[in-house]
Amino acid sequence: MSKPIIAIVGRPNVGKSTLFNSLAGSRISIVKDYPGVTRDRIYADVTWLNYQFTMIDTGGIEPESKDLMLSHMREQAQTAIDTADVIIFLTDVRQGLVDADFQVATMLRKAQKPVVLAVNKVDSYEKQQADVYEFYNLGIGEPMPISAAGKQGLGDMLDAVVALLNPELLEEETDERPRIAVIGKPNVGKSSIINKLLGENRVIVSEIAGTTRDAVDTAVRYGEKEYIFTDTAGLRRKSKVKEELERYSIVRTVTAVERSDIAVLVIDALEGVTEQDAKIAGIAHERGKGMIIAVNKWDAIEKNDKTMYEFRNKILNTLSFMPYAEMIFISAKTGQRLNKLFDLIEAVIENHALRIATGVLNEILTEATAMQQPPSDKGKRLKIFYMTQVSVKPPTFVIFVNHKDLMHFSYTRYLENKIREAFGFQGTPLKFIIREKKDDK
Repeated sequence: MSKPIIAIVGRPNVGKSTLFNSLAGSRISIVKDYPGVTRDRIYADVTWLNYQFTMIDTGGIEPESKDLMLSHMREQAQTAIDTADVIIFLTDVRQGLVDADFQVATMLRKAQKPVVLAVNKVDSYEKQQADVYEFYNLGIGEPMPISAAGKQGLGDMLDAVVALLNPELLEEETDERPRIAVIGKPNVGKSSIINKLLGENRVIVSEIAGTTRDAVDTAVRYGEKEYIFTDTAGLRRKSKVKEELERYSIVRTVTAVERSDIAVLVIDALEGVTEQDAKIAGIAHERGKGMIIAVNKWDAIEKNDKTMYEFRNKILNTLSFMPYAEMIFISAKTGQRLNKLFDLIEAVIENHALRIATGVLNEILTEATAMQQPPSDKGKRLKIFYMTQVSVKPPTFVIFVNHKDLMHFSYTRYLENKIREAFGFQGTPLKFIIREKKDDK
C-alpha cells in the first residue's frame, strides 16, 4: 500500500523544519533561526494512530523574491504542492499575518488541494487567541494553533489532515500489474528509457497522469505481461544551483517509490556514480523495494575488457549499503540490452516475494552458527533459538534470541549472507527483526 504524501509549506522561518522534526520523531532537518537553511533530507515516514503517510518538508516560499536560490525554492515548493495529497500551510503567530502569507495562500487556492492551516509558535492559546483568529483573513480555512517546538496541538492538526485524505489512498491497491519506478538524477535518461521500451514493443496501453502526483504512469506490455512504469523525470535545471535542484528531485522520487514494487536507478555512465545517486537509491532501500541499477549511455563509453568490471566496483563502493542490487549496462539511445531489463525485473519480482519454510531456514541457521559461533560479551553468549520468515515484499525474518543486545549488526549481516548464499534473493533487501525469548530450559 502506498502512503499518502503530506507537504509542509509556508514562507521562510515559520518553523516548518521544527514541525517536520517533531512529527518525524527525530532531528532530520537542520533548524536555524534564519531562512533558507533547509537543504538536507526532506522526507520521513510518519505514523498517526492507525494511519501512515510520508511527510515532505519544503524550503520557504518567497513569492516575490528575485534571488536565484529563493526563487528556485519557490518553484520546487510548487512541485511539493503538486505532489501532495494534503498540504499543511504553516504560519507564525509571533510575526502575524504578512503579505507573503497571502501570496502563499493564493498559490494553494490555485492548486485546489486540501489544506490544513496551522498557526505555529502558539505557546499559550488563552493569551494568543486573538492573534490566532487573525489568520481567518487568509480565507483558507480554520486556523489551528500549534507549537511545533513544544509539541502542542499536533494531534488535532494530524486529525484534521487524516480527515482530508481520500479514503482510497488508505486502502490496498487492487491493480496487480508490477509497478516499476524509474528513478535517478535529472537528465540521466529516465524518460528516454521508457520511450525506447514503448517504441521497441510498439504497444502503448495507456498514459495516465499519476492521480494527484507529479509523475506519469505508463503501461508497457512485454510478451504476455503488462508492467506499469512510473517516470520521475520532468525536473529541468533552470539554474546552476545544482545541490538545491537535485535535493528537490527527491520529492518526486519518494512519491514514485512509495507506489512501486521495484525501483530502477538510472546512472549516467558518462558522469559516473555520485553521492546523489546514493541518496536516491537509499529511498528505495529504506522502503524495502526491489532494486535494479541501470547504467545508461553505455554506448558512449570507450571500453576495454576491464571497463565494466571497474565501473561495477565503483558502484558497489558508493552504494555499499545495497550489495544485493542487480546491475545492467544499457543504452536508451541504441536499445542495447533493454530487453534484458525485463528479465531482471521478473527475477527481482520473484525474489521480492520469495518465502522460505521455517524448517529450511533453521537448517541454514544451525549450519551458520556451527561455522561461526554467536558473539559473547562479559561472560554472556548470544543464543539463537530459531528463525522464521514473517512476510514478503521485502522478505522479513524474525530471529529469536536470549539477549537482544548481544545480536551485533555484523552477525546479523553474516546470517543474511548465509541466507543469500542458499536462496539468492538478488535484487531485494532482506529485513531482520530481533526478538528476545526466554530459554525454555
